[in-house]
Amino acid sequence: MLLGIAIVIILILTICDQLLKSWVASSIVLGGSKQLIPGIIELTNLRNSGAAWSIFEGQQTFFTIITIIAIIVIGYFIWQYRKNIPMLIGLSLIMAGTIGNFIDRLRQGYVVDMFETTFINFPIFNIADMCLTIGVIWLIICILKEKD
Repeated sequence: MLLGIAIVIILILTICDQLLKSWVASSIVLGGSKQLIPGIIELTNLRNSGAAWSIFEGQQTFFTIITIIAIIVIGYFIWQYRKNIPMLIGLSLIMAGTIGNFIDRLRQGYVVDMFETTFINFPIFNIADMCLTIGVIWLIICILKEKD
């Protein structure tokens, strides 16, 4: 039952990520922006052929191998923690983020990023990146709570 919920979470987040990336790529010129929340965030069409903050740019074979390994490892942990709701949530977020960006790299050779904060200088990111970040933070909190 819980494993099914995790799969649904992964699917919904991955689909949302891919739909928004597709809309941004087709509706906003490359490098262009549209205000989402004035003074806070814009949607910007950016292609990122690297990882976070464009590190390892252009290393597609490296990303493919690492991502396949990551999906297998995350899948293993999802199975191991299938009865632990908090851990399952964090792992599901991480899996959704991993798959979302992997789809882009396989299809296009780059990841579409779109959320640009205008009130602070921060790298442009996407839904998959948010899933990864929130999932990792969530897992750290879960692990720290289990140690108490």
